[in-house]
Amino acid sequence: MNIEKIDKSGQKKNARWESFKEWVKKHILAIVLVVSAAVIAGVFIIAIRSIKYEQTASVELKLPTKKPAPKKFYSPLTGMEIANEAAAKLPVTGVMIENSPAARPQSGLKKAGVVYEAVAEGGITRFLALYQGEKPALIGPVRSLRLYYLSWAAPYQASIAHVGGSPNALSQVRNGNYRDIDQFFNDGSYWRSRDRYAPHNVYTSGEKLDQLNSAKGYNNSEFTSFARANGKPVESPNATSVNINLSGSLYNTSYAYDKASNSYLRSMAGAPHTDREDGQIVPNTVVAMEVGVEARAQNYDGYED
Repeated sequence: MNIEKIDKSGQKKNARWESFKEWVKKHILAIVLVVSAAVIAGVFIIAIRSIKYEQTASVELKLPTKKPAPKKFYSPLTGMEIANEAAAKLPVTGVMIENSPAARPQSGLKKAGVVYEAVAEGGITRFLALYQGEKPALIGPVRSLRLYYLSWAAPYQASIAHVGGSPNALSQVRNGNYRDIDQFFNDGSYWRSRDRYAPHNVYTSGEKLDQLNSAKGYNNSEFTSFARANGKPVESPNATSVNINLSGSLYNTSYAYDKASNSYLRSMAGAPHTDREDGQIVPNTVVAMEVGVEARAQNYDGYED
């Protein structure tokens, strides 16, 4: 065996090792810096990715959720927006309201959802005022029923508040097919005012009529509403004024269109027609119906239908 050669080989390996350690000693700082830089770079990259992830997640969480538009409900009587579906099914009540000069100004007319006016007797007009949800504290003066008003009230499934009526009207309203709330049989829901003379002084209220409807089981009204427009004022309305000659100067009416409120200012007998509690009557819609007239006199009591 060549021992000398082995020793020399080992010496060479030792020399290289010693040389490597010497090199490391000289370059230790550079090595540490390189390793540190690599570690820092790795941590930085991880941090950046984490931040980006968090930012992305945060943005996704902040995206607004599109909520469905709240459902709207409208009165079948007036077409106006109401609180809920139940309000659309409240009972409708029709009240016969007098229009002779001794009954003016009336109470509760302005708060009615729909009002019909026609000649009742001797050229004197009378109103059928329909309410649903509105509860005026005072409604009247309440007067007697005529047959044709009953025909107008029936499609609304309305109760009829009145003080008696013509024989034809009473026979019809009491046949069991209508909601009759005549003052004759429900005196507690009406009263006589002391500031007017009979028969122009019978009054009721929305609250009393609601209680009477409830007591009789008239808890809702279901009917088909009129078709409605969008309610926006038109630039050039077809009619800026409407004049209706009914029976004479005391009952002739006119309506002047008011663009600001998109409604009609009602006048009667040459002056603004006012509600005693709420001022001038201002309907949004006016419908004039021309109908045939046939007087059927009841000779024994003076009523006409």
